[in-house]
Amino acid sequence: MVARTPQRVLIGRSAELDRLLGVLDSAAAGLAGVALVGGDAGIGKTRIVTELCDLAQRRGFVTLTGQCAELGDALPYLPLADALRGAAADADGPVGPAVTARPALRRLLPGDEAGPAEATTGGLAQQRLFGSVLDMLSEVAGRQPVLFVFEDLHWADRSTRDLLVFLTRMLQRERVCLVGTYRTDDLHRRHPLRPVLAELRRLPLVTSVELPPLGDDDMAEYLAVLDRYGEGPAGPVAERGLTTVIERAGGNPFFAEELLAAGAERARLPGTLAELLLARVETLSDTARQVLRVAAVAGRRVGHDLLRDATGLGDLPLEDALREIVSQRLLTAGSDGYTFRHALLQEAVYDDLLPGERTRLHTAFAALLAERGGAPAELAHHHLAGHDLPGALRASVEAGRMAAGLGAPAEAHRHYGRALEVWDQVPEAEHLAGESRARITLAGAAAAAAAGDYHRAAEQVRRLRHETDDPVLIAETGERLSYYLADAGGDEAEALAAAREAVEAAPHSPLLARALATYARALFRQYNDKEAAATAAKALEVAEATGARDAEASALVSLALLEEEFGTSVDHAVDLLTRATRRPSGDLSIDLRARFNLARIHYESGALAVAARITEDGVRLAGETGLAWSTFGTDLRFLNYLVHYADGDWDAAERLAGGFGVRVGTRAEAQLSSFALFVEVGRGRPGAEERLRWLSRFWSDDLISYMGRGMAAEHALWRGDPHTALDHVNAIAAVLEPFDPSLIRIAATGLWALADLGRTGELCDDLLHRARWAAENGPNGPRSRLGPEGVAWLARAEAEWHRANGTADPEVWRRATEAFGFGFVYEEARSRWRLAESLLRAGDRAAARAEWEQAVHVAAALGARPFLETLRAVGARAGFPDPTAATPTSTPASHPTSASPATLAGTSATSTAAHGGDAQEITGEPPGAAREPGRLAALTAREREVLAHVAAGLANREIGERLFISQKTVSVHVSNILAKLGVTSRTQAAAVALQEGLSPGTADGNTV
Repeated sequence: MVARTPQRVLIGRSAELDRLLGVLDSAAAGLAGVALVGGDAGIGKTRIVTELCDLAQRRGFVTLTGQCAELGDALPYLPLADALRGAAADADGPVGPAVTARPALRRLLPGDEAGPAEATTGGLAQQRLFGSVLDMLSEVAGRQPVLFVFEDLHWADRSTRDLLVFLTRMLQRERVCLVGTYRTDDLHRRHPLRPVLAELRRLPLVTSVELPPLGDDDMAEYLAVLDRYGEGPAGPVAERGLTTVIERAGGNPFFAEELLAAGAERARLPGTLAELLLARVETLSDTARQVLRVAAVAGRRVGHDLLRDATGLGDLPLEDALREIVSQRLLTAGSDGYTFRHALLQEAVYDDLLPGERTRLHTAFAALLAERGGAPAELAHHHLAGHDLPGALRASVEAGRMAAGLGAPAEAHRHYGRALEVWDQVPEAEHLAGESRARITLAGAAAAAAAGDYHRAAEQVRRLRHETDDPVLIAETGERLSYYLADAGGDEAEALAAAREAVEAAPHSPLLARALATYARALFRQYNDKEAAATAAKALEVAEATGARDAEASALVSLALLEEEFGTSVDHAVDLLTRATRRPSGDLSIDLRARFNLARIHYESGALAVAARITEDGVRLAGETGLAWSTFGTDLRFLNYLVHYADGDWDAAERLAGGFGVRVGTRAEAQLSSFALFVEVGRGRPGAEERLRWLSRFWSDDLISYMGRGMAAEHALWRGDPHTALDHVNAIAAVLEPFDPSLIRIAATGLWALADLGRTGELCDDLLHRARWAAENGPNGPRSRLGPEGVAWLARAEAEWHRANGTADPEVWRRATEAFGFGFVYEEARSRWRLAESLLRAGDRAAARAEWEQAVHVAAALGARPFLETLRAVGARAGFPDPTAATPTSTPASHPTSASPATLAGTSATSTAAHGGDAQEITGEPPGAAREPGRLAALTAREREVLAHVAAGLANREIGERLFISQKTVSVHVSNILAKLGVTSRTQAAAVALQEGLSPGTADGNTV
């Protein structure tokens, strides 16, 4: 049995360990979690995490540990590479195959070279890497739960911090636990980790664990354990010094251990932390002390061979020195090198070096690493510290290129910036860099843009434009400036002028094709459609002539969008996009963009089957290339979701939405999350409430507001709260452009709320007017066409306006129902619901029952619980037997029929009526006989529910509390009830309820 050393005895941390084990157990049960472990240097963060890893391994977890280093700010993804390096080495292990199967992860391993197809850079490479890490963790967690530890996050590079935030937001039900440690005493006010920690702590799956100083009793126990294992002073020294050590250590175990060791060697304890940490170093032999100093220049870790060459010692003297150092517990030995027992010790030894000694050793390490093909970022660090500016410039440029290729644009920008800082001080800088200063500046600007800092990218390019008179460079910088300004939402006039100047200056080349494409984009943003179309056509012509495949594909997409928006033929737009997708462009982002827009146009034209095929092809391409989380990879997934939402395959849509995070923190995440609301609200999922709470922070974003608040309005309507629904509708309508066709759907939703409230007048008329205007007009005049979905929503808005005004005859609802018949299963059924109600009011019970039954079958097949409950309430009031009475509504997969929702929706009312028998069979009365409806038949389900509580003697406030609606909404319902029943008081209404058999406090209706 292995003896338990003091380092493996955990003292005074049971409460903190229990909290960490809680996160670990939740992950094992299928709820991903993140723990942030903070504390002062030496307080025991690594110790408690080591204990957690041991316990996790005993519980069947795969453990990955990555160490950030003080050099980590320059080395992108250092802890990720550190963790994967060991895992990938075990080809038969649980992680190795998952890593090597993903090119973006292989590039982090030593010796791997990316092939041409894999050589993406900047933001696209980062999206690929992030997606690959997420997929890898999900794959491994499918077999075994995973614990991934990021040590010393206070030293993490920005890309690592971004990765941690991404994983924290995206991991949901995977069996993954992330743990990060950081020094609280290092986090000054402007430390880059501070805002990241603040952002993460707001998320519900994040547990923050702060390690406080140990109490005196725990510290005494810890020191006693050290003494028990022969690692502390014995006899009189211990008796004399323990109390002093406990007082001086302030609850810090590492300080206490060092104080105890120092007290055993000298009568007086060191006065400062540096003196304390160097106390045992001074007891080493001269050779061992020199070896330790050399190791400190390498960093927290150093390989054996590198250390041997840097010290210049032979094997035997080096081994003797290292044995002495390890025995003093200053370094720990690993499989291929050595690690300082604590980062504080490495820092103290390094700081104790003389300036000349430090410079000489950095220079030596730079030379040795260059011979070994070391990481350019590490080389740049040693060159700079050794005052070798030419070497620093060369290595910084190479480090920038490598960081861009790895998908670390922020670090790439930093490396290029450092190269430019020393450029003027280095003779023949261009020869050393392999490129001109202008090219390095452009690369730095591209990296800044890829990192999301478009303003800095634009400023760098703007500055470069003012420094050059080279026409080609003027064209290139103008094109880039216009592009960055557009992405930053900057000055549109400047963007237009820069693009125009680029077109004028560019020679006939691929650069001209790109400049023309960017100019067309700038014109399109200003609604200059004719010139934009002509410019895009010219870009296509030049691209084809110069062989610029990427520019050709981009121009085809731009022309298609212009044709769709301002032209007369959707078919021509489809032809252009089909051409763009026929062969790879060499730019995966453009290829995905083309597929997305081709699928979108088919979707909006009502060709749902074609749209489904194209989106699935695009999603597959994004997944195979590791770009599932890129901009257009994400767009393709949500469009695929929308197609299935429309065609009635809600189970498939809900599976897709499983990857749409709830705990969102960025605009892109919120945008994707908002789409999940379609099925969540439609099925009455309780998770919709939490998703809406998270999305509410992004209401200022027009698209997220339209998606999220639009569904929040429907959610409120199903819950019987039309006032809240109107608030959402008005907020959306206030920010949409008058010509935006999105207004049509929002207006229809608002009119639904007004009709439920029984309100007519100016607001009602205004919403219908706005819907009609948006349907008829585009940004530059009359709209040439409106897609089938837009036409259907306009028909719905017209019908809801009639319902609000009491003039909704069956024909207006039949038009709305038929308009959604292009394949939008749910909306067709919702229109059929209103059609059935209008037929009931017209006295045509047979036709009403036929339409109602179709809607019920579709609602049941979809698992649309709120809709189904509403339909059942309608049927109960009308006396229709429920055709799905035995169908559970909580499990959408349990369909009442083998037919799909789309098949059910396509069944005609005539055939359904025929299936149900003739009118006499359906109604139990002779044909043409009209049954006198009860006095409560005119009430909605919610009004019947409110009336039941009125009959029980409840006040409006109490009714609102029971039904989860506002007191104001209850008041409106009561007013409508009195009017419909023809009574003037609550007492009279209660009497009618009792006469009609409605028991006080109950209702046969639903609760929506």
